[in-house]
Amino acid sequence: PDGLYLLDEPEGALSFEKQYALALTIWEGAKDSQFILATHSPLLMAYPGATVYLLSGEGIHPVDYTQTEHYQVTKAFLENPQRMLKILLE
Repeated sequence: PDGLYLLDEPEGALSFEKQYALALTIWEGAKDSQFILATHSPLLMAYPGATVYLLSGEGIHPVDYTQTEHYQVTKAFLENPQRMLKILLE
């Protein structure tokens, strides 16, 4: 309680389903603590009320999570996995 938690890619060893459980744990903990995550997980970036910062050659600035490369690549794959695999394997 009343803590600051810094998590570096906590989704690294988690299945998508377990990322849901992590999000719930953060939701419960955020009632009296603060969480800062470095993540590539579109699920965790979509966390309600989260501010997503993009670190790039131009500096650090807030973005909508749908503008991140991780979201866009995941979305493209889910919309057309055969196309994405064809691009990858050629």
